[in-house]
Amino acid sequence: MNDDSRDVSQAVAAVDDAAAAYARAEQYVNGLIFGPPSPPPGTPPAEIRARAVARLARLRAFLEYLGNPQRTYRTIHITGTSGKGSTTTLTSSILSAAGYRVGTHVSPYLQVATEKLQINGQLIAPHRYERLVDDMRQSIEAWVADGHERPNYGEFWVAMVLRYFAEEHVDVGVIEVGAGGRFDVTNVIEPDVAAITSVGLDHTVTLGSTLPEIAWHKAGIIKPGSTAVTGVTDPESLAVIEEEARVVGVELVHIRNGERYSDVRTESTGTSFVDAASGERLRVELPGEFQASNGAMAVEIARKFAGDRLTMDAIRSGLADARFPGRMEVVQQNPLVLLDGAHNPDKVASLVHNLQLIYPGRRKIVVFGALESKSHREMIGALAPLADLVIASMPQVLAKPAMDADEIAAEAPGDVETLVIPDPQAAISAALGRAHDDDLVIVTGSLYLVGNIRERWYPSSAILKQGTCWPALDTASRS
Repeated sequence: MNDDSRDVSQAVAAVDDAAAAYARAEQYVNGLIFGPPSPPPGTPPAEIRARAVARLARLRAFLEYLGNPQRTYRTIHITGTSGKGSTTTLTSSILSAAGYRVGTHVSPYLQVATEKLQINGQLIAPHRYERLVDDMRQSIEAWVADGHERPNYGEFWVAMVLRYFAEEHVDVGVIEVGAGGRFDVTNVIEPDVAAITSVGLDHTVTLGSTLPEIAWHKAGIIKPGSTAVTGVTDPESLAVIEEEARVVGVELVHIRNGERYSDVRTESTGTSFVDAASGERLRVELPGEFQASNGAMAVEIARKFAGDRLTMDAIRSGLADARFPGRMEVVQQNPLVLLDGAHNPDKVASLVHNLQLIYPGRRKIVVFGALESKSHREMIGALAPLADLVIASMPQVLAKPAMDADEIAAEAPGDVETLVIPDPQAAISAALGRAHDDDLVIVTGSLYLVGNIRERWYPSSAILKQGTCWPALDTASRS
């Protein structure tokens, strides 16, 4: 065997070994999904709330058993119907540039679970993940043997994240909420800064059917001793958040276009805005006008957290270095392929607006799929008018049923050509086969669908081995 062949063989073995360690850990973790089911539609609100309160109490008790790892470092808590993931990523990047050791938890993950366990942008290594899961398993078995109730999947994940950050001696954990806030499993921390990016209609079964109801849930992350930051502008939702801040007794900082930031410009390679505090034009390497609000939120969160330690150099470099997979992400040119995990009507409306703004005149092919629990009619209704072809597909994710592709296709206007291809990989292959070099292919409707299809360009095996969502690949793998 020559040296080149030996290097290739060793590289393949390393990838296989990392994947095997990850698979062993996931076998245990995913087994926790099949515990007590979520409340079905029609469950009385009082019952839903009682379940959520009990879940938080169980998790707090388990964290106490673990020694309350979440109290060994400072935290930032971020929620919002839209923008919370980007704001979490941008905030973490700024603080990392400022010299902090930053643990980041995002929810949900796109391709591999290790995305939820990041230190300064680096994903936990598969073998370290396997050891961490095994340590958690042993702790849970001892906990249950003492007569306590077994934590469910969500509780396990939050406890594991908080424990990992403690073991890694982070300076700060930036924690993204899963859904809502007040009764979300992440709401066991006492943050220095609590941030609410936006309020929209999503997760209505558990959060309520009106904006004020949903705002009340999100406002629940505001705690005594914190500073609250919000980008919410809807008067009814904002009133709820302002009242929560008043009752808790904390400062509430409003992030508004024209006040904290202005002069928003966006293009295919990023977004910029003028920061009111410094007068500087700041740039986020993420396209879409909405990223200006997310960027301004992240800057203010970092300022409130770091105080005088935060420099403009750190803000500039942190914003410039931040990347977020599956959000207005271009993964291929000629034809241009854009992945965006918009999964509710507000996010899809924003996506449509920015596609028209950034890519006017391009022929557009939309690959769309959604979970059963999402408002697919409103989403496909907004997307179809700008599409020359809609391919209805179905995201593949454990224990979360997808909306039937035939039903999605039936909601598209009759004058739009529609194909039904349930398998995500077959759907993107068909889209690329129908596209010309100057066309735009858009994959959207579900973060899970985006994760399924992103495998074509960034395989999970490479992500696991290299510890980044953008592993270095040879050019042949990106065709």
